[in-house]
Amino acid sequence: MTSVSQAILYATIMKGWNVAMTAHRGSVTKAEHFHKLHDAGPMPLVLVNVWDAASARVVEEAGATAIATSSSAVSWSLGFRDGDHVPWGLAMAALGRIAGATRLPVSADIETGYGRTDDELRATVHAVLDEGAVGINIEDSATEPLTDINEQSRRIALIRAVADDRGIPLFINARTDTYLSGQFAETAYDETLRRAEAYLTAGADGIFVPGVVDLHVLHELSSRIPAPLNALAGVGAPSPLELHDAGVRRVSIGGNTAKAAYAKVARVAKEILGDGNWAGLAGTRSHDEMDSLFAPGPKYSL
Repeated sequence: MTSVSQAILYATIMKGWNVAMTAHRGSVTKAEHFHKLHDAGPMPLVLVNVWDAASARVVEEAGATAIATSSSAVSWSLGFRDGDHVPWGLAMAALGRIAGATRLPVSADIETGYGRTDDELRATVHAVLDEGAVGINIEDSATEPLTDINEQSRRIALIRAVADDRGIPLFINARTDTYLSGQFAETAYDETLRRAEAYLTAGADGIFVPGVVDLHVLHELSSRIPAPLNALAGVGAPSPLELHDAGVRRVSIGGNTAKAAYAKVARVAKEILGDGNWAGLAGTRSHDEMDSLFAPGPKYSL
């Protein structure tokens, strides 16, 4: 190899290394910032969940401080039912487009991990980090009944180990469906505390308890769980401020954003296909406004 060839090869390697290191530093910075967003403050972290690049940019433009995906919304947008049905590759590709479209920290809803084996779970965590996300939701509702507490704790510990090996302080939001599943009619509160303690010991950073919006219950849970508590909200739920006063530090709305968007599409379609009424299109964003959400790039060519 000539000295010129060696110089070119060295320059190529160093360029790749610099790109990788820059991306790593960016992920670490975003992850650290995302952790801080869960700290106690005048309001909780409010997440309007998204499913594609456009919804992520619209939410960012509206003033969001972070972006979180909704697994149900991502699944529906890709033509699949919710609940671990969307293929792994499609889910990760969608996450990459979302993370690439926003400057904000992104948290990925990975359902039960998109894999049954340890190697599959490791692959998911690596892919999530490679795509630029700095947080995840991991849930214990894969089976009926819920995933065994020891097994779920082991999987959370595995996720933590992978992220630590990568040097990225991934925010692990451990979701437990003790209330949402309806399996613990009389013992949901105690079971939630039991699982929260185990998941936090295993390496989780926050606890997500969907299915409960009772302010008294949330207050009791937040006072007993030594980590940010995440509540799922929607129509009829207390306001973010009320949830904050009950001790909730993170509020998300899951697939409700997508449901609202698709309901709007259905109403417009029915009006147009029914009596030809165009009124449903009033107030929509212009073509230029939509284009302005994204940076200009080269046109596609064969």
